[in-house]
Amino acid sequence: MSSAPDEIAIYSDYVCPFCYLGRQSLARYQETREEPLRIDWRPFDLRSEKRNPDGTIDHSVDDGKDESYYDQAKENVRRLQEKYGVDMAQEIATDTDSLPAQIVSFYLKEHAPYETWLDFDEAVFEALWEDGRDIADTDVLVDLAEDAGADAAAVRSALADEALRAEVRQRFSDAQREGVTGVPTFAYDGHAARGAVPPEQLERLVDGA
Repeated sequence: MSSAPDEIAIYSDYVCPFCYLGRQSLARYQETREEPLRIDWRPFDLRSEKRNPDGTIDHSVDDGKDESYYDQAKENVRRLQEKYGVDMAQEIATDTDSLPAQIVSFYLKEHAPYETWLDFDEAVFEALWEDGRDIADTDVLVDLAEDAGADAAAVRSALADEALRAEVRQRFSDAQREGVTGVPTFAYDGHAARGAVPPEQLERLVDGA
């Protein structure tokens, strides 16, 4: 779970509202730094318990999250929205599958300039949580990737690449083996912080590591 000294690893899933809110916290911490930390994004699958072998989601599977769980989650999201001064189009996204977005993000992280990946990554969060767009839709993802500077044909090819899909799912398994049980998880120099933690906690994580 370690990361290089000049970058912070973040295990996250685009359909996690706390991952979006955690990035708001990170942005605030980054503003206090002379040099920004690069982000080493590592994919995580919140839908793993419901995902079929073919990659589809079986929403009928009981993952132990009942109505009270989601009520509490929504309350926490509203609290953090106010804290970080952001408006969100929705508080949870239980019906959205992030796997296509994570495939594109992983492809860009491996094959595009860092800035292209970062612009796409931020755009996916904004599309879902600020604009309420469907980040499982191929055309939406292609539009976001093009706006970030990626080639549309390459993105469509990545989404159809079964080997790439399998590699992303392997990264999901790797995260679990590394002990990641929830997201966001921020990791730096062998230390970690889980959740949409405040900027001062991220500062302690990095500067105190």
